[in-house]
Amino acid sequence: MVIDKDTLLKEGERLDVLKRENIQIIQSPSVFSFSLDAVLLADFADLPRTRKATIVDFCSGNGAVAFLLTGKTKNPIIGVEVQDQLVDMARRTVQLNAIEERVSFVHADINDITQHLKADSVDVITCNPPYFKDLSDSTKNDLDAYTIARHEILLTLPQLMNQTSRLLKMNGKAYFVHRPDRFFEILDAMRANRLAPKKIRFIYPYEGKEANMILIEAIKDGKEEGLKILPPLFIHDASREYSEEVKAILFGE
Repeated sequence: MVIDKDTLLKEGERLDVLKRENIQIIQSPSVFSFSLDAVLLADFADLPRTRKATIVDFCSGNGAVAFLLTGKTKNPIIGVEVQDQLVDMARRTVQLNAIEERVSFVHADINDITQHLKADSVDVITCNPPYFKDLSDSTKNDLDAYTIARHEILLTLPQLMNQTSRLLKMNGKAYFVHRPDRFFEILDAMRANRLAPKKIRFIYPYEGKEANMILIEAIKDGKEEGLKILPPLFIHDASREYSEEVKAILFGE
């Protein structure tokens, strides 16, 4: 069946293309558009390509990470998102690309996730969570979609790690992208919830600048020893163009 793109798009929305996965994704700058952190998270995650596995993407937004993961595994991806408007966008992207067997979305609060997915049943979780604490002096709008996605209004860091641990099987893996200034909080929350950090990679805008993102792999009930600090990733080269590694991640170059 040929799908009319115009009938699937709502006011203010546009279509972008995930080139490596050949997926057209519905975006809305006024509500939510994914950024490079989602792309880097999906690239960082180590997924079983053919071995049967349950793979879940928390805080899925308009589904960008879930769609990006389809190029790394034959297993279906389950996205979880609390905001109904973003779930609607993600589900229409599924319909547009006819990938119902590859990706699906659960409209749920992650704090209630075991009402939708069985505890101790998931092999891999990815998450691009809210980065900023819900402080009284935070710069926030009136609880719009972007604010909820960026601030810990509905999901705190300890809650995220608790629900991640509840859902993962023993030795299941979790992958997060976050901010370096919350590094110790992240590690503390992981270790309080049986998640052992195993791989860490710091992301830099370019050489000579401070890191502005961090990628972390954790294993449920993993051993304390064996943590690896991976080589840094620089987003831009000296000419401020994307670095060769980032080009390869974005475009397969």
